[in-house]
Amino acid sequence: MRSQSTKLIGILTILIILLLASGCVEDGDVQPESESVELEEHQEEIVADQNEIAQAKVGDTIKVHYTGTLDDGTVFDSSVGREPLEFTIGQGQMIPGFDKGVEGLNLSESKTITIPADQAYGPYRADLVQVVARDQFPQDSELELGQMLQASQPDGQIIRFTITNVTDSDVTLDANHRLAGKNLTFEIQLVEIVSSA
Repeated sequence: MRSQSTKLIGILTILIILLLASGCVEDGDVQPESESVELEEHQEEIVADQNEIAQAKVGDTIKVHYTGTLDDGTVFDSSVGREPLEFTIGQGQMIPGFDKGVEGLNLSESKTITIPADQAYGPYRADLVQVVARDQFPQDSELELGQMLQASQPDGQIIRFTITNVTDSDVTLDANHRLAGKNLTFEIQLVEIVSSA
């Protein structure tokens, strides 16, 4: 009987030693694990707060991914599959409606904006279309529909034209932007705030 109780005490002693060695019991307190859980939750709250605070504003240099479509759903441009577009808000690097559309976006947030023609590339202007005699071009010029040409004005400003019609006698040149007079819809995602104003 005594040997059985001695064996039982020995087994209990070994179990207690194993529990202490494994770290499952630490002076009867399991506090360190709960502290680490609370710390992780607090860090997640800090990261969430930083993401909420990180909003695009005038003067910020940002990177965005975008896809631009026309009213009929035709995609006219997209950064998908390329590097994101980087620009500084309010510096005139983008059309006005795009600049205004990204203001207030949170990091990683996406939104769809529709920009009316007057906030994009302006109205289509008939006075920017010219018909020029074909003999004004060099004889060996290969003139084709959709071809882009450019000319310098006396003040050094470059004007770009698109050939919209070619006949034996004349060539029609259009200096309107190809998206002039069109409303534009953009799906935009704020990827990064490179530098803040």
